Amino acid sequence: MVLNYIWIAFFLIAFIVALVKLIFLGDVNVFTDIMNSTYDTARTGFEISLGLTGILSLWLGVMKIGERGGMIELFSKAVAPLFSKLFPDIPKNHPASGSMLMNISANMLGLDNAATPFGLKAMQELQEINTTKDRASDPMIMFLVLNASGLTLIPVTIMVYRAQMGAANPADVFIPIMITTFAATLVGIVAVCLKQRINILCKEILGFLLAMITIISGTVFIFQSMPQEKINVVSSLAANIILLSIIVIFIVKGMRRKINIFDAFIDGAKDGFKTAVTIIPYLIAILVGIGVFRASGAMDFLMEGVRSLVALSGTDTRWVDGIPTALMKPLSGSGARGMMIDAMQTFGADSFAGRLSSVLQGATDTTFYIVAVYYGAVNIKNSRYTVPYALLADLAGIIAAVFVAYLFFG
Repeated sequence: MVLNYIWIAFFLIAFIVALVKLIFLGDVNVFTDIMNSTYDTARTGFEISLGLTGILSLWLGVMKIGERGGMIELFSKAVAPLFSKLFPDIPKNHPASGSMLMNISANMLGLDNAATPFGLKAMQELQEINTTKDRASDPMIMFLVLNASGLTLIPVTIMVYRAQMGAANPADVFIPIMITTFAATLVGIVAVCLKQRINILCKEILGFLLAMITIISGTVFIFQSMPQEKINVVSSLAANIILLSIIVIFIVKGMRRKINIFDAFIDGAKDGFKTAVTIIPYLIAILVGIGVFRASGAMDFLMEGVRSLVALSGTDTRWVDGIPTALMKPLSGSGARGMMIDAMQTFGADSFAGRLSSVLQGATDTTFYIVAVYYGAVNIKNSRYTVPYALLADLAGIIAAVFVAYLFFG
């Protein structure tokens, strides 16, 4: 619903701006530019979607090996002690705990298709122990804030889009995204724990928080002492080593489970092909809307206004070009994806704006979509403080993304 209004706004604002430019500035080409942009962006959306087929099939094939090889269960066992402390109101051995663990684990591995069914099942099971059926319980709020913070270890789709848009090394955003999503999750967990008076000093939660802080601060410290050229080389090398190691680990785990590795890959690759074809109309729609908005001059007017305000503080303004992705992400995943692609297409996949938009896309998840779908599935009317705390995690992710982009990409 939100994306529907945004899409309509793109066209209406573009039309009004075009009329103003025609009447007051005598720009007789503005309407031609807008219509040409619809053809160009529609073609671009189709070409990108088709180009995604091979890479998306590859990664979803790898993910299917991991799924069948038991990686979700492995992650679930690893974080089970932490979850028992984050959700003290859930009875021991209640099925909701298992569903939530599977959901978070699937999200961390980038298995969106597997994560959503687990998440909906978890909400149904949490509703069973909810004493006020139309009001969000504390475990529901913690669960949704964790989802909205977007903790992801393998940002598959972002790397796929970067590869399709011609990035020299699509994985160069891997470590920056890991840092930003950790930061968003860290803030979300701490904020909700304080609100719900959960003891963050217990060894499970404190150990997890300290581990995240150590990873974030350690990575930042290491790369902060390097020259910019070396940062690019080392971070790209580390990211590619990690990604290849993940593929090998998935294969070895699948071998130990004695699954048919090749068949699992083929099944996942088929899903990748279907996904690439399915997103064609959605990607074309959002890219056409953004293209019209940009061709009318409305996007430039908006960005220049923001850039002028930022310049008054005397700070660098390059990060402003990533703001559209940041603002769209809590509202719509496909809308933010379109903004990310538009930034890479306009400025280049390896530009600062292109990389920052990619990091922002991976920093958090679609807060309002998650709240609407998950609460809607169990008829929750009163979400209490879910949205503001989820948006707090989003804000932390955005700030971290800008900081990390300057650190890694100059």
